[in-house]
Amino acid sequence: MQSKKKSYAAGHLSSYLHLLRSNANYRRYWLSGCVSQIGDWFNYIALFVLLNQLTGSGKAVSWFLIAKHLAPAIFGPAAGVIADRYSRKTVMIGCDLIRVAVVLGYLFVRNPADVWLIYLLAFSQEAVWTFSNPARQASVPDLCTNKEELSIINGLSGASWSVMLATGAALGGFFTAQLGWQAAIIADSLSFLLSAGMMATVVLPKREKKQESTFSLGRLTGWDDLKEGVVYVQAQPKIAALLLVKSGWALSGGVLVMLAVFGEQVFATGGQGGGSGILFAMRGLGAAIGPILAWRLFGEGSAAMRQVVGKAFFVYAAAYVLFSQAPNMLLAAVWVCCGHACGSIQWVFSTTLIHRSVEDRFRGRVFSAEMAFLTLVMSLSIWLTGKAMELKVDPRQIVLALALISLLPGIGWEIYLKRNERESRE
Repeated sequence: MQSKKKSYAAGHLSSYLHLLRSNANYRRYWLSGCVSQIGDWFNYIALFVLLNQLTGSGKAVSWFLIAKHLAPAIFGPAAGVIADRYSRKTVMIGCDLIRVAVVLGYLFVRNPADVWLIYLLAFSQEAVWTFSNPARQASVPDLCTNKEELSIINGLSGASWSVMLATGAALGGFFTAQLGWQAAIIADSLSFLLSAGMMATVVLPKREKKQESTFSLGRLTGWDDLKEGVVYVQAQPKIAALLLVKSGWALSGGVLVMLAVFGEQVFATGGQGGGSGILFAMRGLGAAIGPILAWRLFGEGSAAMRQVVGKAFFVYAAAYVLFSQAPNMLLAAVWVCCGHACGSIQWVFSTTLIHRSVEDRFRGRVFSAEMAFLTLVMSLSIWLTGKAMELKVDPRQIVLALALISLLPGIGWEIYLKRNERESRE
């Protein structure tokens, strides 16, 4: 009797362990990302603490986050063209090596007069990441050995990002409190060096170069490639809708500023990174379990995933309403965990649906467009949050307003789904 091949599903932990054991090429790619991600969270916590020490202002944190989120909005279109035109592996390695030098620049910050340098370096660091991210995202389907692995890889990617956030934020808070923010910055720079070395061992298939019969300024600058990507998305309404899921979440993106404010001021812990570390760690824990639990409950079908994305907006909003009224750090941490479980569902499910829907030659441009929209909306949300703090609005009221705003994309997504259902019946 012939034995049946075991099926692996994204809602089961065993599937992720099997993937890492059986797909060595993806395992190296995954480890490269994990190393740089944990370093990133050392960087975040260290800089939150540094800005608090230099300015004592939540507004400074908001400007730091704006600087980080503006870069993808500005450079995203060019980054997508490069990810689709050149070797994605070379782009990822080059970006890691550049970030080693950029991150070390934070060590030149000495006093409040140097805060501008933090903003400049944050913008530069994120600009380099902007070129790395679409190349990384677009490479994912090329690492799959079968169709089953795509959802599992995206689930693992979201979970590992979340675990690295939880681990990196907690360790970053402890590391910064014990050894100082400078040591955390050095650790981050070394993480990029190690990440580049690991990525060099990953094998990605060579992609066919597009035949360019005529020379033109548009082809030379990438403008023609950019227009081609826009036309492609316009012709695919479902892909266009998926591009806006993360932007919908970003409408309430100012809550990331408020996690630092609640951690270091509302639930004061001495301003040494411990409070921020706890809340960001719980954000990571929630984000790790959200997609896996949702896949377990609702399955991996595309229609089911679209339905769950909409419902997640409403649960996210409810969690942050409760966070805004939390009387202590313990309850606040619980609601952060719940909220970001839903945020991660939106993130991972929309990414998986894009991977399933978009042709390889357009992936870089689609993912860079998604990130450009996301970071532009995020920057606006963070800026408005900073203005509210500048006007001395109660932090709890700010979070409550952001939670209610996050209902809007949920309502919009439900209307979109109902319209699609009606059109499919006609």
